[in-house]
Amino acid sequence: MRIDVLTLFPRMFDGPLGESIIGKAREKELLEINVSNFRDFSDNKHQTVDDYPYGGGAGMLLKVQPVYDNLKAIEAQAPDVKKRIILLDPAGKPFNQKMAEEFSAEQHLVFICGHYEGYDERIRSLVTDEVSLGDYVLTGGELGAMVMIDATVRLLPEVLGNNVSAQTDSHSTGLLEHPQYTRPAVFEGMEVPAVLMNGNHKLIEAWQLKESLRRTYLRRPDMLAEYPLTPEMAQLLEEIKAED
Repeated sequence: MRIDVLTLFPRMFDGPLGESIIGKAREKELLEINVSNFRDFSDNKHQTVDDYPYGGGAGMLLKVQPVYDNLKAIEAQAPDVKKRIILLDPAGKPFNQKMAEEFSAEQHLVFICGHYEGYDERIRSLVTDEVSLGDYVLTGGELGAMVMIDATVRLLPEVLGNNVSAQTDSHSTGLLEHPQYTRPAVFEGMEVPAVLMNGNHKLIEAWQLKESLRRTYLRRPDMLAEYPLTPEMAQLLEEIKAED
């Protein structure tokens, strides 16, 4: 996969995109990341990238020309590859695990990180997606892009040491992940559930399913509203409601 990032602050990406899972994916040449400063594509001698909005209003808007020319340069480098061009915008569609899975299936992602008050509306005609990290406003799109890149890259084949890990993560299955434990079996009086140590995989799977449902019911009941419960799950959920 190739990822391009358009930003006014490329140094923000120096550390985070070279560490941990992303760094290892780049070392294995499973991932190529290029960060460009679209100020370098400004067509005026002062390299300005923003201007006052027509009709008045607070703040400054990012101009369309530097972003357009930066995208043209990226297209020239990889003309035969379909691109998913993502505009980071508080008014965009909320990012979630399903979107990360969609992004991970693409060959080339391009993230445009905004700044200032907003965008010249014509920039939106250049993108395929407008995406928000959540219902709040950040100073710029850089942190949001890093989060989306991390969530996407870990889903690529061979990036994680254990490919099953991504498939069973919270939000990937539609339910929150069940509680997990490791040694010691008892710590400060807190014990690992006995069922996890009895070696009976059928009982362990049943416990994991019930606890996954319990955690989702208690923490994110909204997720259960759209989840296709099997008869077994429905019965377990009724037990959970009675217990809690």
